[in-house]
Amino acid sequence: MKNLNLIEHPLLLHKVGFLRDKNTKSSEFRSIIKELSRYLAYEATKDYELTTADVETPWENTTVQRIATPPIVVSIMRAGNGMLDSLLTTLPFAQAGHIGIYRDKFIKNTVEYYFKLPENCKGKPILLADPLLATGDTIIASIDRLKQYEVGEIRCLCILVSKQGLSDLYEAHPDVKVYAISVERELNEMGYLLPGLGDAGDRLYNTK
Repeated sequence: MKNLNLIEHPLLLHKVGFLRDKNTKSSEFRSIIKELSRYLAYEATKDYELTTADVETPWENTTVQRIATPPIVVSIMRAGNGMLDSLLTTLPFAQAGHIGIYRDKFIKNTVEYYFKLPENCKGKPILLADPLLATGDTIIASIDRLKQYEVGEIRCLCILVSKQGLSDLYEAHPDVKVYAISVERELNEMGYLLPGLGDAGDRLYNTK
């Protein structure tokens, strides 16, 4: 899949192992999610266009480089919120948006309950944050909504993804790039990744 950017770095895979461990405490889980989010941000922005600005160092005037078009970091709640602070720390010049959306198991469709973007989002690049891309339903629905606002290029930042979810995403939105650390073996009958790490939201916020 040409739009999948897999970051198979030994250090990141080492840390993913702790996320998989059901005995990893919620506080440790949050910390690792934040750390991995920074690496995903580095990879997803490494080809961003630069512009120049004039500044004064303690010794002389010089020219520095700056990101030409700052992105908007959009969290798919609630699990995406576990990545958001770290992404905004790494990209302090970025704006933020939130999408509240979930896949309802009973109606077998997505339900949106919250949507907020910065007013000046037209044409802006988007970094869409969600730790897990499983069935792909919520990410696809989120991208559908983002495109209604005529945003710029959309890049998804995920820790784990499924082959099925990627396939469905690229069928719906072939222009979207995904940055991830691992492609999982399969989905179970409930739509969870295997081997996976469980429900990311529950583990982030210790709700189960």
